[in-house]
Amino acid sequence: MNIEAISGSATVAIACTFIFLLAAKSWHLVARSLSDHPNFPDAIMREAAQRFRDELDTLSRKQSTYLGAGLMFVFIFAVAHTFEAHQLFEGYPAWQLYVLLATLLAAAGFALYRLVCLVRQWREVRFLRDANIAVGHSLQRIAVGHGRVFHDVVTPAGVVDHVIVGPAGIYAVNVVAHRALRRESVEIAESELRFRPDGKTISIADIASKTTRLEQEFRDLLRNSVRVRSVIAVPGWHAETQSGDGHLVVNERTLPMLRGWRSEADYLMDEDVQSLQQHLTKTCKRSPGARRKSK
Repeated sequence: MNIEAISGSATVAIACTFIFLLAAKSWHLVARSLSDHPNFPDAIMREAAQRFRDELDTLSRKQSTYLGAGLMFVFIFAVAHTFEAHQLFEGYPAWQLYVLLATLLAAAGFALYRLVCLVRQWREVRFLRDANIAVGHSLQRIAVGHGRVFHDVVTPAGVVDHVIVGPAGIYAVNVVAHRALRRESVEIAESELRFRPDGKTISIADIASKTTRLEQEFRDLLRNSVRVRSVIAVPGWHAETQSGDGHLVVNERTLPMLRGWRSEADYLMDEDVQSLQQHLTKTCKRSPGARRKSK
């Protein structure tokens, strides 16, 4: 093995790859700055799973950058080896070249590890996006003639996935997406969701907190007592206990059940409905910087 040739070629390839990564990062920053300023900011609303769509775009760009960098490294390495890049290190002690080569291999290994992590993260975010879109589309059909649906509503306690506002009341719909090889049932007990058969438990304390903060925000806006119903959507799972601890548990197919989950105290005056819808229309626009705020 010609250690000089390998070290020289790898050094040239790493240098070119580093320059490529800097250029790609700069371009991504410019592209993100441009995308944060839509052409019609007063008319474009957040869609279902908007924050997951944005995150997926970011992850896709990162994956493309890492893959492009990998291909560039291989290409430059081959070219440099062909043109005898070993001349760069002629006369250097062998141990120094081995240390350099080990460092370059460690950097390549780290880059490969980052790429694998990005792929896993991309799969998880895509799953969350699809779950939220499925619920969002079902809500759009339910809300026709009964109210309006708003997506990615930001509260001080976090983002509420979907909010329905209509004369029959207010519903805060949060999506809990759980991936499993076998999907049987889910039940709510002691402020957590329990999935079967894998036994996975997910706390819903944050969902209760977001619903409470949203309710307080609406009370302050209307200067009147209002009630926000909490709905937990678990796409792909059968809900054994459909209500408990102040929450209604449904999947994407049983969402119409929320129409019957109401009382006289939930009904709103027409002017209150209009005020709340105008408020959410303003806060749920895809304005500059909205992507960062909704995370």
